[in-house]
Amino acid sequence: MTPSITVVPTSPFADQRPGTSGLRKRTTVFQQPHYLENFVQALLDIAAIAPGQALVVGGDGRFLNREAIGTIVRMAAGNGITHVVVGRGGLLSTPAASHLIRQGAAGGIILSASHNPGGADGDFGIKYNTANGGPAPESFTNKVAERAAALTEYRVAELPAFDLDAVGVQDFGYLKLEVVDPVAAYAALMETLFDFGAIRALIAGGFRLRFDAMHAITGPYAVEILERRLGAPVGTVINGTPLPDFGGGHPDPNLTYAHDLVEELFGDNAPDFGAASDGDGDRNMILGQRFFVTPSDSLAVLAANATLVPAYRGGLAGVARSMPTSAAVDVVAERLGIPCFETPTGWKFFGNLLDAGRITLCGEESFGTGSNHVREKDGLWAVLFWLNVVAARGESVEQIVRAHWAEYGRNYYTRYDYEGVPTEAANSVMAHLRSQLASLPGQVLGGRVVKAADDFSYTDPVDGSVSAKQGLRILFADGTRIVFRLSGTGTEGTTIRAYFETIVVDRKHAEYPVDSTLAEVIKLGLELSQIASYTLRATPTVIV
Repeated sequence: MTPSITVVPTSPFADQRPGTSGLRKRTTVFQQPHYLENFVQALLDIAAIAPGQALVVGGDGRFLNREAIGTIVRMAAGNGITHVVVGRGGLLSTPAASHLIRQGAAGGIILSASHNPGGADGDFGIKYNTANGGPAPESFTNKVAERAAALTEYRVAELPAFDLDAVGVQDFGYLKLEVVDPVAAYAALMETLFDFGAIRALIAGGFRLRFDAMHAITGPYAVEILERRLGAPVGTVINGTPLPDFGGGHPDPNLTYAHDLVEELFGDNAPDFGAASDGDGDRNMILGQRFFVTPSDSLAVLAANATLVPAYRGGLAGVARSMPTSAAVDVVAERLGIPCFETPTGWKFFGNLLDAGRITLCGEESFGTGSNHVREKDGLWAVLFWLNVVAARGESVEQIVRAHWAEYGRNYYTRYDYEGVPTEAANSVMAHLRSQLASLPGQVLGGRVVKAADDFSYTDPVDGSVSAKQGLRILFADGTRIVFRLSGTGTEGTTIRAYFETIVVDRKHAEYPVDSTLAEVIKLGLELSQIASYTLRATPTVIV
């Protein structure tokens, strides 16, 4: 039995080159006739999924998610794919999708623009994850871009009506459409990793927590795990219903956009623990009572305490961080005697290291942390890891972090984001900085000696591939760092990200305010870049 297939003539679009996290554009761009279909056809052509192999499809529920999944299912059938696995209602968090793919699928299509705003006037995105569950490597996405640029037609099957809300198999003969509970498999995985009994006892003993799902995908996951399986009171999860426009908010879990949670955790009668996740569930923010844990510190603390968690009781093979992430985890790795890898930004760069067994934990400063359990960063996993550590140590979040600083020293660190900068102005900032790199080593700037300055290049230790021009680094002899890079996660203009870091080795002086400790380093970086002059921005959009 074969479907009726329509071959639709089309013309290429000039802007269908995937970035570090797939193709992200304004929603209205994806709503153009043939736009979504062209890119999906290019993905399917390069993926070349054989009959009998499964394709996982799901997204974060943002505007256009459901309609796009309907199109993808029909196009999958039109391209000879015989088994499609979809999350009920079209919903799957990115880490949950990664887990499902790793159960034996050929790959998956994930619909998300991560932490970007949603809605009819917001953003939309689509990316492909390969059979290991991780984002497709550059070798794959480059081929997709080439195919999209040459596309002349796409294929769509005329399917009977299908129901994305009914869990079970809808078999059309030529296509088996399997709708699954989006939460069940992921929640079961978490129970194998963490000591749920210890966390239940912690909560039953009066430990109070709050989780802000930001009206994004992790709401149903957090309700099932935190409230139903771990016994947190009903209402622990706030903003827990996924909405197409994320309730009009910006689903980015940081101190600026998760303001409701921040106000509660820094207010009177604050809970003991607070956390938030983003649009597609792969990022996290961790808070204690009136205490913020930077993502870089979070990765270091989790690495230092990993053996308290059942899944990592045997120790870590190694750790990895993205280049802009602070070197706090490097210190832990050195103490543990394990490798620490510095990679470009983009979770796909961790995939080879994880698959090769070279690392167990990894993280990025942009609120992403993960391990070898999936091939994506995982927001709710990080929350459970922290709860497990708190339960095992019997200390508060603040006590755990301050004890870490006392033992390992403190990497003072902050990030300045300049969002939506005109591309020409952003490129001018980088060109101005790049022109100075060769002359900086050996200079004394702000009382610090410049040890090295470069445009970061990474050679993958597993496959030997090289990724050049990954960010401009100014490295000082005392460990201080200034980094500038352009972010590929936005859809309009360009985001300039500037990172400032210095190390306080003297354990007695790990309590200084971040802003004053880094003031001279920040001033130096802004002066070197002339960012205010080129962008006409007196202040950053977000400070993390």
